[in-house]
Formats: sequence, structure tokens, C-alpha cells
Amino acid sequence: MKELMEMREKRLNAWNAAKAFLDSHRGTDGLLSAEDDSIYNKMIDDVDKLGKEIVRLEKLEALDVEMSRATSRPLVSTPIMHPKEEVAESKTGRGTRDYTTNFWRTMRSKSVPHEVMNALEVGTDSEGGYLVPDEYEHTLIEALEEQNIFRQLAHVIHTSSGDRKIPVVASKGTAQWIDEEAQYPESDDAFGQVSIGAYKLATMIKISEELLNDSVFDMPSYIAKEFARRIGAAEEEAFFTGNGTGKPLGILAATGGAQTGVTAAKTDAVTFDEVMDLFYSLRSPYRRNAVFIMNDSTVKALRKLKNGAGDYIWQPSVTAGTPDTILNRPVYTSGFMPALTTGSKTILFGDLGYYWVADREGRSFKRLNELYAPTGQVGFLASQRVDGKLILPEAVKVLVQA
Repeated sequence: MKELMEMREKRLNAWNAAKAFLDSHRGTDGLLSAEDDSIYNKMIDDVDKLGKEIVRLEKLEALDVEMSRATSRPLVSTPIMHPKEEVAESKTGRGTRDYTTNFWRTMRSKSVPHEVMNALEVGTDSEGGYLVPDEYEHTLIEALEEQNIFRQLAHVIHTSSGDRKIPVVASKGTAQWIDEEAQYPESDDAFGQVSIGAYKLATMIKISEELLNDSVFDMPSYIAKEFARRIGAAEEEAFFTGNGTGKPLGILAATGGAQTGVTAAKTDAVTFDEVMDLFYSLRSPYRRNAVFIMNDSTVKALRKLKNGAGDYIWQPSVTAGTPDTILNRPVYTSGFMPALTTGSKTILFGDLGYYWVADREGRSFKRLNELYAPTGQVGFLASQRVDGKLILPEAVKVLVQA
């Protein structure tokens, strides 16, 4: 916790130093020289690296809390055996201990008929051989991935079968002033309907039997995390840019996606006035829960912008778990948002609670024993049925480059 706080303070100091450098090195035209621009970009890169390190430390801290929990309950009385009685569990379905135990026993054992793994083999070092030596560090180092943010911001529902019909008020009636004894005017609400179905997202991993059985690592956890990474990245890309054909309709779609709030004057730059116009293009009720989403390169450009009082509009967070802000609204970054290029939708601002994600059942796993038996491998399949759609386009606005 102390290291995390120190890292946040270090990031804030780095940002303040970058602001001071920018203020002191602007020319009479308000721009930086090529040399100063290179130095400033290096300082901003340091801020970004510190930010990613903070995210990593937060994840480690959460993992430490999880791993430090007791793995069993202490005995507070003399155990009494009841062979014919079943011990009731508070969890049901997939949450029970038996389900978890049997699931991973199925994943590991070839003898179970219905079982699940990208060609990981002991024979080739780069494809899994590095994981099995007896005298080896029991920690697997992986490259960090971009954080998936869409599900934590969107509205997630669960469906069992068929399309989900969502009623939407298309337009509302109004009241009018009338004279005494005059006829009451008719003004009805108009209703529409949005349908959400389910598209299938799938992936497969193959692992050699030796690696599955002999690895010094927790292979089931690695498989589960790898499946989650693949499926999570694919679905998040669709939630942003999907065309609705064989995949969800993304929030940036030309038809059915977010509405255009502002069109920038330049193809590769944004001004403070344009950010302000985007902010107020969204109606007040939606701004209460609205967030900004943009590419990292766009955030870097916005860090140079000031408001009318001379303050930078981007404000770094100093509190754990709290995102940075622009105009007092949270800022999230995603690699699936376009960079500052001609005609691109580069900044999204709105209430993502109006983007609905529909999960059909849950993620399913299956083990394939016989298909890869001649090569001594076991296959694992993972799939998920999901759809997503922006229910109310006026709730989200985008800034589009010229």
C-alpha cells in the first residue's frame, strides 16, 4: 500500500514537472520547438509508464488480499462424522466446491469423457517446454495487457433464450396552455423497440499431455486466464467497432451508434473549445454519469490543453482506484478507440449505461480427448454467446475529426 501511494505521488510530481516545462518553453506562437517537443513527449511517456505501473500494483494488491484469505474454516468443535448425511453448502450451481473440483479434474484428466487446450508442447521450448523443468521458478511472467473497460461501464443483462425485446420511448408528449372550457390537446408518447440477440465467440488451445500433467505451474488457472483474455479482447473490440453482422453492433457504428456531438476543425488535433462543445452537446441528465473514452495518443494531446483560467483540463488521479478526469468527468483509455486521424471518431463522451450487453448463459468449456490423441495433445474449447447494442443513441456523443 505504501509503495502504491509513493508511486501515485511520483506520477503527480512527474505530471506537474511536465506542465511546468510546457509553460516555460512555449514560443511566442504558443508552440514548442522540435527539441522541446521531444523532451516534453519523453516526460509524458514517463507519466504514462508510471500510470501503468500503478495499475499493475493495484492488481497485485487485490491479488495479495485474495491469496491471503483462509483456504479452510478452523475447527471450533469436535468433528462428528455423518457418512449418510450431506453437508449443505451456501453456494449452488457453478459456485459449489464440488463443481470447481470436478471441473478442473475434468480439465486435467484424459480419462473423463467430456473434457478441454494453442499448441503448447513440451518438445518445443517456446511452445511450452520452458514450463516443465523440476528446478524452476514457480512464477510465470507474462506481458501486461490493456485493461478491458467496457463491461464495467455498460449495462449487463443475462438472457436464457431467444431475442430480448427492449421497449424504448422514442418521443414524449407535451402539455399546452389552453383557454377555459377549451378542448384538451392530445399528445401521446411514441414507443419503439430494440432487439438484442446472441452471437457466438470462440477460441481453442491445445496442450500436450506432459505439460498438462507435469507443469510446475498452476496450468488450470493459466488456461482460464488465457481464455478470459482472448474472449474479453475480442468482445471489447466488437463493443466499440462491431458492425452488427455476426457480432455485436459497436458504439461507434455509423448507424445505431453514438451521435456526433462535435466535428473538429483539424484532422489531427483537438482544441479546448471543441472538448467543451462535446461536453455540452450531451444533455444534462446524461452528463451526471458520463465518462470520456479515448485512445492513449488522444489523451497525450489533451494534456497540453488549458481552460480559460490557464489550468490544464486533464487532472491526474491521486486516489487508488479512481480514474483521471477531464472537466471533472472520469477518463478511460482503450486501444480500440481511433487515434487522431482524418474522419475518425476520436473522443467518446456519454453514459455507457445505455449500452446494453446481453450474455446468453455463461462461458462454456469443453475438453477434446480423441481429436489430438495421435500427437499426444489435449484440446480445450471455450465459447461465449453475447450481443451488445446502444439502446438510446442520444445518451452518447462523439467528437469526429475533420
